[in-house]
Amino acid sequence: MKKLALHWQILLGMVVGVLVGLIMTQFEGGKEIVQDWIKPFGKIFINALKLIAVPLILASLIKGVSDLKDISKLSKMGGRTIGIYIITTVVAVSIGLLLVNIIKPGNSISEETRLELVQNYSGDAGKYAEEAAKQKESGPLQALVDIVPENIFGAASENKNMLQVIFFALIFGVGLILIPEKKSKPVKDFFDGFNEVILKIIDLIMLAAPYGVFALLAALVVESPSLDLFKALVWYAFTVILGLLIMIAFYNLVVWIVTKKTPATFLKGISPAQLLAFSTSSSAATLPVTMERVTEHLGVDEEVSSFVLPIGATINMDGTSLYQAVAAVFIAQAFGMDLSLGVQLGIIVTATLASIGSAAVPGAGMVMLVIVLGQAGIPEAGLALIFAIDRPLDMCRTTVNVTGDASVSMIVAKTLGKLHKPKVKDWDDNYPKKQ
Repeated sequence: MKKLALHWQILLGMVVGVLVGLIMTQFEGGKEIVQDWIKPFGKIFINALKLIAVPLILASLIKGVSDLKDISKLSKMGGRTIGIYIITTVVAVSIGLLLVNIIKPGNSISEETRLELVQNYSGDAGKYAEEAAKQKESGPLQALVDIVPENIFGAASENKNMLQVIFFALIFGVGLILIPEKKSKPVKDFFDGFNEVILKIIDLIMLAAPYGVFALLAALVVESPSLDLFKALVWYAFTVILGLLIMIAFYNLVVWIVTKKTPATFLKGISPAQLLAFSTSSSAATLPVTMERVTEHLGVDEEVSSFVLPIGATINMDGTSLYQAVAAVFIAQAFGMDLSLGVQLGIIVTATLASIGSAAVPGAGMVMLVIVLGQAGIPEAGLALIFAIDRPLDMCRTTVNVTGDASVSMIVAKTLGKLHKPKVKDWDDNYPKKQ
């Protein structure tokens, strides 16, 4: 295993996990064995990644902002980052709407299958509808209020509060810039060292990545709903996946044009983070690996990656936005509704804004989808139509989210002159080698 590149190790772990899952479903009690003795190791791996997500954001963002030494640089980088993220999200939603209107996957669902899906998953649909209702009742500026934490320790105790942690780290970094260097140096030195420790912990955790994704995929296979339900949704899944592949091609093209880095170089550099995103369905859990790959393997200056990537993991959900557009029109088609151009343009705006507030954790896209459906006047009960296949698609769209974050960080770095030759570190760089 040590001789294989990390992305091949992870891919091998995924394949073996799927095979073990398929084999265990053929035996009585096989599902329980996987759930009791294999799945916990996948959970431990995800927990280890989530464990360092908040310390990583605090350390890297405070270090990155304070290294700028000039607030004008921060506003310049921030404006470009958010502007590019919004543009890519609009592109993603537009691609989704175009494909779903051409392929029309909703027309292939029979009345019998529709009733079966609604009956099986209506309880889950109700749960997400309640969460979305709470968000809508909170007022138009609640998202802005939620960015500012009343207690940083409370905010740091939940990974879903990433925006609050980012806000605190930005303010802390700005404060370091504004005080005399003599006073700020000890604090900066602490966070520099803290950041190095966190990055080394990531290297150690990634040694277990192949085994973690093996456990996650084996558990996913044995817990999947029956294949009969998946057959009814194959065209819907095809539409979403085709759109996601087009988005990845779009990222590669833009990175190639702006940075002159070939698609092969970009994909080789980011592939371990993509495979991890696929396995965990969480941009936040993948963030430590994304930062390591982008900084060390793609040559993005840490000053840029520590700012662009944490923000991207929170507000840049291109894969999720594309899926929301496809899912909304798909559900409308399944119910025999004909959406006007105005309604579909409204979906673009709502999905773009919803993606900014979407948490970087598995299933968050469902809550945002309820808001999109409500805006377009599509029955929220239609959520039940897509639950059977949502988990595999969640894995795919998270991969696109992470790819988008990496591509934007490269573009921003290039425009600021912060894209360098990659310098790869190993987990035991500073450990004395035997002669």
